[in-house]
Amino acid sequence: MKFLDLCKVYIRSGAGGGGCVSFRREKYIEYGGPDGGDGGTGGSVWAEAVEGLNTLIDFRYQQHFFAKNGQPGMGRQRTGKDGDDITLLVPVGTEILDEDQETVIADLTEVGQRVQLARGGNGGFGNLQFKSATNQAPRRANPGQDGVERTLWLRLKLIADVGLLGLPNAGKSTFLAATSNARPKIADYPFTTLHPNLGVVGVDNTEFVVADIPGLIEGASEGKGLGDLFLGHVERCAVLLHLVDGTSDTVAQDYETIIAELEAYGSDLADKPRITVLNKIDALDEEARAEARRALEAASGGRVFLMSGVAREGVTDVLRALRGQIDEDRLRQKPEVEDAPWHP
Repeated sequence: MKFLDLCKVYIRSGAGGGGCVSFRREKYIEYGGPDGGDGGTGGSVWAEAVEGLNTLIDFRYQQHFFAKNGQPGMGRQRTGKDGDDITLLVPVGTEILDEDQETVIADLTEVGQRVQLARGGNGGFGNLQFKSATNQAPRRANPGQDGVERTLWLRLKLIADVGLLGLPNAGKSTFLAATSNARPKIADYPFTTLHPNLGVVGVDNTEFVVADIPGLIEGASEGKGLGDLFLGHVERCAVLLHLVDGTSDTVAQDYETIIAELEAYGSDLADKPRITVLNKIDALDEEARAEARRALEAASGGRVFLMSGVAREGVTDVLRALRGQIDEDRLRQKPEVEDAPWHP
């Protein structure tokens, strides 16, 4: 399934049905009076967050969503039928933006959340509504209210507890594959990861979700490389895991490049809790490890973990450090498997 996290949709709510001008006409009844019914209400357009979706690919093939109009009123005081509502089913974590792509209309972060995007038009009054002591035979009715037409953007921000950051080929996908059942594409060329991947990672009988996004390069905020749009998928994370390639000759500069892109992106990403890791230490000797670690500690001003995703060296320490930064209400307990004896 192709991953799609940004799409444009066109919606329109239904118009209300017009009111009816009608008079009661029956044999032997001389003064029947008005009996025109009201028009039906137009259908509304809703958005709802549901389980089982992790991409907006469905909206690539259908971008127009029009609700039904309400039926006009009829004689014998019959009200027109209301138009049917339509609901856009979106993944949890979807932001709904106005046409300017800046104004947030709704942010659906929980399963079952619903929001009305366009309200259906009210039905018009029939001439029965205008009957009075001084106007016993009104010949007027109201037209139905027009529907609302809007152009919206849907942007998916994945729900994860940990977000992976780093330059291309820093070892993010390797770390995700080594610690979870996710199988992202791994290769030795830049930008192997072209779309985000999610994996469930377990440590000390607890589980949390890790999001791997494409690598950032200098100037990503200006559109270089794959840009920085993918950083939206780590905005909701509790902690960021910053991987730095230990085989690089410019370890400190690589670290500062990512931090500069976080600050340029905004949304307080640069202020989130962050774990810094010197990766690929299996390719370094003890002296090279110590030198790279000192350079990275000087650049980050904090503790630096040593890890090798391929050799799985230091992985457990990193996972425990991540777990310590995640609130208890976001963690999930691993299901206990009991070897109960079989019985019919």
